[in-house]
Amino acid sequence: MDTINEYTKNYLEYCRFQKCLDEKTLKAYRIDLRQFAWQNPDVTITAITSDSLEQYIIRLHEQYKPKTVKRKIASVKAFFHYLEYREIIAKNPFNKILIRFREPVILPKTIPLPTIELFLTTIYNQEKSARTPYQKRNALRDAAVSELLFATGMRISELCSLKVGDVNLHDGTILIYGKGDKERRIQIGTESVLHVLAKYRAAFHTKIQSCSHFFVNQSGKALSDQSVRRMINKYTALASIDQHITPHMFRHTFATSLLEADVDIRYIQEMLGHSSINITEIYTHVTVAKQRNILATKHPRKDFHI
Repeated sequence: MDTINEYTKNYLEYCRFQKCLDEKTLKAYRIDLRQFAWQNPDVTITAITSDSLEQYIIRLHEQYKPKTVKRKIASVKAFFHYLEYREIIAKNPFNKILIRFREPVILPKTIPLPTIELFLTTIYNQEKSARTPYQKRNALRDAAVSELLFATGMRISELCSLKVGDVNLHDGTILIYGKGDKERRIQIGTESVLHVLAKYRAAFHTKIQSCSHFFVNQSGKALSDQSVRRMINKYTALASIDQHITPHMFRHTFATSLLEADVDIRYIQEMLGHSSINITEIYTHVTVAKQRNILATKHPRKDFHI
């Protein structure tokens, strides 16, 4: 029986070995297609119609936020394009569906710069007051991780996957492999950040060489994103910071700060590794403070004498 589950396995193998999609994308496809199969148990692939797809989309809207719905629809749509391409189905039922819905604009959450300064100061104080070499090394690594997140605006997945050869402290550049294995190189412009990265590398040199990843834990294994999240929560609590801080907020703050400093948005797009300028333009919505300052100091109305 040509059920959805049978073809899903072949499709995921196609995505892995021919399209060379990364593991996170494959995981999302796997989850979305499994859910689609659950909603259509014991249904042959050729029995899926435009009407049944529309009903599925309605159920998605009832359960999830628009951004999640959009991703789940895209996963199933790509699957049906594959089935059509392989001539498993004669007609793609998605061809008769017009999918248009507006996503609400969710402004990226940033961290106030004084809060980042307090956060980093707390880590360095922990490193200075550490009672054991173990605690000192941990704090040193935590400082290096936090500094690099803020200095480059890289994603946490990109940071955790950095290899030894990707970090060149001689010329201060980091080679980043982004989504879809797209490469970008970013320069670290602050000497103090390079200094803490060099100190960290010296302290963890043996473990780094054996692991091949640049950021490692005390067991010598690659640092996980969950470890980074726990680290941020730890120092947020130690610094008595009320705001909930996530690794991605360092990225948002990086981009917003540069935009408010009048850096061309296309440079920011390149540094963030965005494929489209439309993605980067979300940050133009959060520069209210800069906008207020411009209008207060540059608008000609301030010179009127009435």
